[in-house]
Amino acid sequence: MDFIYRRSYRGPLQAVILDWAGTAVDFGSFAPTAVFLRLFESRGVKITADDARSGMGLMKKDHLRTILARPAVAEIWKVEHGYPASEADIDHLFNDFVPMQTSVLKEFATPIPGLLSVVKELREQGLKIGTTTGYLRAMMEVLAPQARKNGYEPDCIFCPDEVIAGRPFPWMCYENAIRLGVYPMQAMVKVGDTLVDIEEGLNAGMWTVGLSMTGNLLGLTHSEYKALSKKEKTDARKKTEPQLYQSGAHFVIDGIWDLPKVLEDINFLQAQGERP
Repeated sequence: MDFIYRRSYRGPLQAVILDWAGTAVDFGSFAPTAVFLRLFESRGVKITADDARSGMGLMKKDHLRTILARPAVAEIWKVEHGYPASEADIDHLFNDFVPMQTSVLKEFATPIPGLLSVVKELREQGLKIGTTTGYLRAMMEVLAPQARKNGYEPDCIFCPDEVIAGRPFPWMCYENAIRLGVYPMQAMVKVGDTLVDIEEGLNAGMWTVGLSMTGNLLGLTHSEYKALSKKEKTDARKKTEPQLYQSGAHFVIDGIWDLPKVLEDINFLQAQGERP
């Protein structure tokens, strides 16, 4: 009989890698959405919130490409400007986007409810906290200090302009593993609210947890979320959860406040020899 030998890590989790907007701060992920709406309006192109959210989680220039690739937006741009959007147009939009986004980030650095207590609990368990994002380093130099003032300071941050390519590629996750001194990759869990967060984690060989209620897919403020009835929350999950599971998420939870229980489940599975 022929056998294939496969090593299987059965140790405990060592780190979690969190997204930023919609996962750790900025309930509903409004900072990028608001800026994209204003940016396109400045070019005479009216886009919807769904358009603005369509590329959420990607490096922001790729996010712009995703918005412009939407048929309705492409048509409005062509009517307004007389030609399809070019790479030069994307460069110009991006150059204007960066200072616009940077200027408002301090306003969107409030930790999502439950984050600070969860981070404290995970640190007490010996887990390290890394982060990846679609924001550039210049943007994080504004957002991270304000988040720190608000009580949130992860162990490390990696941005798409610091690696070969951003999400869905795994490079930021790998850089986190190196900086945190953690291996193998299945000893880490990627947590995020967008589909490309999940792809990023899967491509890095990590366990993945999707957040269905606090981020881009639902797109509600904390006050709007709290005002939902039990039935409305159930209906919202029916909209958001399948998208995260279909993208490959191993687990889907409402928000960061539910993360510790899921990590217990992953530790149990891993001890049985399960792999992400």
